[in-house]
Amino acid sequence: MALSNEDAALVEDYLHGNREQAAARFVQQYQRFVYGVALRHLGGNHQDAQDVAQETFIRAFRSLHRFKGESSLQTWLYRIAVNTCLSYRRRWRRWIRLDSIVETADELVSSLPLPDREVEDGEFLDSFLRLLEQLPPKQRETFYLRYVEGLSYEEISRMLGVSVSGLKANYHHAIRKLATMLGALPSNGKRT
Repeated sequence: MALSNEDAALVEDYLHGNREQAAARFVQQYQRFVYGVALRHLGGNHQDAQDVAQETFIRAFRSLHRFKGESSLQTWLYRIAVNTCLSYRRRWRRWIRLDSIVETADELVSSLPLPDREVEDGEFLDSFLRLLEQLPPKQRETFYLRYVEGLSYEEISRMLGVSVSGLKANYHHAIRKLATMLGALPSNGKRT
């Protein structure tokens, strides 16, 4: 995938123009995405995810001059974020689960809930997040990138190094498992 005009201009501005302004735009554009990747890979620990997100951007700025534009900036940042998470985990020698997408909470419930609905939404969200934790890591990551981030299978394929058909299978299995766990489908996976 070729670099978008916006991303190409951002890289060019950072390397040869107003570096501070370009860096601010760069962080603003990708902060939520990088933080979400870190949060999922660090077991939902918000402080660790913030630290890793900051480290990811530092690493990205240090190596932006080597960025060849053979992928999108988002794909490139995803790889840096995952590698930073791995380094962080090794550095602290912790066992951290790869299972949280807590940062999607506000997106999964009504933005303006009624007072009685707020309790129901919170309970549903807690239950739904527990269900997501039960998915295998590949299915969970595919579900998150496809459903929450809205990325295409081709973009996810470049990020994860998995074939598009494999991703579609992961996504399909994740949806089926979630539907079964939510009671929308019986355990045999067929509607009655």
